Amino acid sequence: MTEMTYAQAARLGLQEEMARDPKVWALGEDLGYEGGMAGQYSDLQAEFGPNRIVDTPISENTIMGAAVGAALAGTRPVAEMRFSDFAMCSVSELVNQGAKARYMFGGQARVPMVARMPIGIRGGIAAQHSQSPEAWYAHTPGLVVVTPATPADNRGLLKASIRCDDPVVYMEHKGLWGMLGEVDENDQEPVPLGVAATVRAGSDITIVSWAAQVGVAAEAADLLAADGMSAEVIDLRTLYPWDRETVMASAARTGRLLVVHEAVRVGGFGGEVAAEVAETLGVPVARLGGERIPIPFSIPLEEAYKIKAERIAGRVKEMLA
Repeated sequence: MTEMTYAQAARLGLQEEMARDPKVWALGEDLGYEGGMAGQYSDLQAEFGPNRIVDTPISENTIMGAAVGAALAGTRPVAEMRFSDFAMCSVSELVNQGAKARYMFGGQARVPMVARMPIGIRGGIAAQHSQSPEAWYAHTPGLVVVTPATPADNRGLLKASIRCDDPVVYMEHKGLWGMLGEVDENDQEPVPLGVAATVRAGSDITIVSWAAQVGVAAEAADLLAADGMSAEVIDLRTLYPWDRETVMASAARTGRLLVVHEAVRVGGFGGEVAAEVAETLGVPVARLGGERIPIPFSIPLEEAYKIKAERIAGRVKEMLA
């Protein structure tokens, strides 16, 4: 095992896939010059050349359109968007073209590409750099949506996404880029898409989350354990397709479900998970998510926006009372 950051693990996953498959390449702003905002592309241009780590103009629409076209032509591009917020400039290329091509060409065309769209709060980067719009893409037929929560998963899920034959929206959380964790460099296998991970076993309630909130939910489970309550924490890992089997089995056993996400609660993907579980099992369900407000620039106000472990534990106690 090697200890590395979440960002370094993603770099390793991309490097391994580029070495394995010459059709894999990446494009985006300053990938060679800057190496990515957190070093996710550091030195890859020196290793693979400027034709496979391609620096582009500042034009998200151009980057996404080029990636969709290159995928249709038979390569496996990785399109770096830097912020999910500014990826909105390129949504038509992805949603109207990339997501629909396989269906509209009767299965004769595939779009094997990855759109990397970092999400989430990183600390004072404000309303246009902090959003978590994962539910928008989970809503779109034809797209796979991935949200890694650990360094090991950021390597393994990125490898699986690059190998996927459908377009993948890959949403790393910016607040996790410096997170350290162990990665088994001898294990070259991807982490399969659509398979959740049980982070912590429990018997009184199931807490489902993804990305940065998984760690917060685990902290909440520790707080609850100190008060004699047992919470099972599930990291969904992939929002679409999501692992219904694991979530349903857990909720059926514990008898309660709480879904927690950093994204705005109104219209968030937590509502989909909660509704599916309630309709299938008839157990009590609840959601915790962000307020429907722009993410504040002010650090104290940003902290107030976040879903903290104490708030999760408090909601669980209400459900168990």
